[in-house]
Amino acid sequence: MEQQQGKQGVTVAKLFPNQDPIKLVQFKFKELEDGFKSWLSKQSLPVEAAVVTATGGVQGAAIGAIMGTLTPDISSSMPTPPPQASLNPQAMASLKQAQALAGGPLIQARNFAVMTGTNAGIACIMKRLRGKEDVQSSMVAAFGSGAMFSLVSGMGGPNLATNAITSGLFFALVQGGLFKLGEKLSKPPVEDLCYARTRSMLNNLGLQNYEKNFKKGLLTDNTLPLLTDSALRDVRIPPGPRLLILDHLRRDPELREKTCKP
Repeated sequence: MEQQQGKQGVTVAKLFPNQDPIKLVQFKFKELEDGFKSWLSKQSLPVEAAVVTATGGVQGAAIGAIMGTLTPDISSSMPTPPPQASLNPQAMASLKQAQALAGGPLIQARNFAVMTGTNAGIACIMKRLRGKEDVQSSMVAAFGSGAMFSLVSGMGGPNLATNAITSGLFFALVQGGLFKLGEKLSKPPVEDLCYARTRSMLNNLGLQNYEKNFKKGLLTDNTLPLLTDSALRDVRIPPGPRLLILDHLRRDPELREKTCKP
C-alpha cells in the first residue's frame, strides 16, 4: 500500500513539477490564447470580425474606465449654457470637445471601446481580404476608428461628417507613421545581415569583441573561406584569437568544401 502511494506521489510530482506560479499562469494564458486564435481562424469572416470587434471593444472599455478613474472628472464642473443661449457653433463645438476629453469612467470607457473595437474589427477584415498585415490595412483601420471616435465623442467642429473625415485622416497618418517606425526598428540593419555567420562563429569562440574588427575590414560572411592570418592581422586581431579563428574555419566542413572547389 505504501509502495503504491509512493508511486502515485512520483506520478503527481511529474505531472505538477515545482514551477514559478507567475510563469505557470502565463503559460496557461498563452495556451488559452493560442486555442482561441486557432478556433477563431476557422470561423467565417462575419463571425471572426464580430468576435474581434467585441473583444477589442471590451479591452478598450477597460482601458478607458481605468483612465477615467485615475483622472479627475471635471466635466461636471464645466458651465453648461442654457438652452436659450446663442453660442456660435465653434464655441459650442469647443465645449463639447472639452467635455468629451474630461469625462468620467463611463464616458472614457465608451469612447475607447468604440475606438479600439472599430480598429480591431476593420483590421481583422482587411487581413482576411488581403491576406496580410501592412501599413495600408493599418491606416484603413485607424481611419475608421478615428472617424467613429469623433462621432461618438462629439469632438471637433459643428460639421460631423467633415470632422469625422478629418479625425480619421489624422488617426490614419499617425498609425501609418507608427507602423513604419515599428518596421524600421524591428528590422536589423542590412550591414548586420552580412555578418550573421561571422557573429555566430565569434560568439562560439568567445571572441565577440572582435566583430567590430571584421566590420572595419569589410570581412563579411562571403570572405570567411578566404581568410588568412595576414588578413586578420590587418584588422588588428591579436595572434591568439587569429589562431582560434583560423582553426575553426579549417574544421568547418562547409567552408572546407568551398575552399576545395576549383
